[in-house]
Amino acid sequence: MSSTPRHQARPASLPRRTGRQLRRALGARHEPLARPLDRARARAWLLAALGAVLALALAAGGALFLYRDTAPQAAAERARLHQVDAVIRSTPDHAATTGSRFAGGYSNRIDVEAAWTAPDGTQHVGTVQATRFAATGSRIPIWIDQAGNVSAPPVDRVTHAVSAACTGSGVLLVLLALLTLALRLRLRALDRRAEGAWSEGWARLEAHWSGRAGHRQED
Repeated sequence: MSSTPRHQARPASLPRRTGRQLRRALGARHEPLARPLDRARARAWLLAALGAVLALALAAGGALFLYRDTAPQAAAERARLHQVDAVIRSTPDHAATTGSRFAGGYSNRIDVEAAWTAPDGTQHVGTVQATRFAATGSRIPIWIDQAGNVSAPPVDRVTHAVSAACTGSGVLLVLLALLTLALRLRLRALDRRAEGAWSEGWARLEAHWSGRAGHRQED
């Protein structure tokens, strides 16, 4: 007994579904059964999608603008500072700093006395940060300015770019959260309108469907 294979309907692809929703939102898709609320929902999703694209463009543009605006200052900071080797002259007593389990806290850095040479050739002595078990006479890299004063390390290009990207990502998340909230509120309003229209329509048709309208006329 032969049987003809049944062709199951394949779900429409994402581009086709997107195009269908777009035509419905713009009113270009002829759907006799489509209600105005269906088109309103499609328009809400379309506006949310356009808003997401705009938010992405604004966040990316803002991150790029921030990077370009602060790049000269970061470059000037890197050019102003110099990295030199400081020679440790003395360190704290290790027995005193490690006598208690929690005496040194959770940091592996301590203050040591060290000497270094400034870019102009002058010798400087001061307190710098080193590892907890640094030995006297060892060399550690430090950053100094033109006068030989110890300074914090400058921000490198990678860190600068990552910082700008993180700022742009934060702005994007905030905008997307606002768009999601606006879309949920709009869809809830449309759902309430649909429930109200359904209740109103049922109140009109239920009497005729159940026959109560005819009983009223006979009475």
